[in-house]
Amino acid sequence: MTDGFRRYLAVSLALLSAVLLASCTDNSNASRAGAAPAGSGGTPEVGVITLHPQQVPFVASVPGRTVASAMSEIRPQVNGIIQKRVFKEGSEVKSGDVLYQIDDRTYRAAVDSARASVAKAQATLTNAQADFERASQLKERNVGSEQAVDTARATQLQAQADVAAANAAVQSAQISLDNAKVTAPISGLIGTSAISEGALVTANQATTLTTIRQIDPMYVDLTESSVTLLRVRRMVEEGSFRRNPQGVKVHLVLEDGRPYSEVGAIEAIEGSVSETTGTVTIRASIANPNRLLLPGMYVRATVEVDAGTGGFLVAQRAVSRNAKGQATAMFVSADGKAEVRLLQTEQSYRNAWLVREGIKDGDRLIVDGLQKARGGQPVSPVEVELDEQGIVPPTPSKTARTQ
Repeated sequence: MTDGFRRYLAVSLALLSAVLLASCTDNSNASRAGAAPAGSGGTPEVGVITLHPQQVPFVASVPGRTVASAMSEIRPQVNGIIQKRVFKEGSEVKSGDVLYQIDDRTYRAAVDSARASVAKAQATLTNAQADFERASQLKERNVGSEQAVDTARATQLQAQADVAAANAAVQSAQISLDNAKVTAPISGLIGTSAISEGALVTANQATTLTTIRQIDPMYVDLTESSVTLLRVRRMVEEGSFRRNPQGVKVHLVLEDGRPYSEVGAIEAIEGSVSETTGTVTIRASIANPNRLLLPGMYVRATVEVDAGTGGFLVAQRAVSRNAKGQATAMFVSADGKAEVRLLQTEQSYRNAWLVREGIKDGDRLIVDGLQKARGGQPVSPVEVELDEQGIVPPTPSKTARTQ
């Protein structure tokens, strides 16, 4: 080995040692930098609400569809050509409004002809009455026969019948003339027209001209299992219900998840159970002043049956399920630690579950920051409020920290 090679080898080893030493130093600094936050982390902050017992009515959440409270399919009552469509499609119409005008010239002529027949029959009746009076006078002076009086009387009665028939013909012709104006039998929302001006229509045809639906109030057909109805009846018999003096209330949730502002009431219950689904149809009536509900919409209804019994409302967002399917929620214990409890939920009410056991007045339920809390570990509780959807609205401080 030459001296030059020895010097080259020594320099290479020195450089390699320097590189390894720098790498170890950087890793050590990085480890210390990464370990600092773990040691500096404080008690996790969680949002809580304080639970208090309250009166919660017995409710049933059932699906349903909206149905018009009245519906009329418009068909012509006479034959003819549609001269004019008077209404605006999709608008509100009132009972008695003219919808279509059918060519009525033939029906006007029929009315005139019937009235002429009345005049003719009336003239014949006048002559028959005069003949009857003359025959009666001759009979009184013993210059006329009884048979002549009877014949004159029969002619008079026949003339009276002809006048009555002619008047009936006038009424019938007038009805046909009036039916040439197709009017709305009910008030409501009218649909699109199935025919246009110039179309030929016939009396009582199968095809409807249009349809009127009355949507204020609106009916809601709900479907509930017969098992639930039996349960409600049993609770009534056992005295578990306290009858609500305002009656059964029905609240709706629309297809987009928004609650409907109006409150409805039960209108009728179907008297039979479906053999295929085992359900009973319950019809509710609800006001629809703004025409927000339309026939055929799917809704979710919450039916409040009784005045309410005591219990705790646990926000649904705070409830989860364990591996066994049991409902669990996390609370803050008296010593400031998070604790997991098993809950026995009975029913849903708005955005919460009704729980009657396992909770006492003043317990603090964790509803925000659940991902940071661990059972048995200390937490820092902060009182929050839930909005109508059961969600904790963002606070300015949280918004500032996220930005």
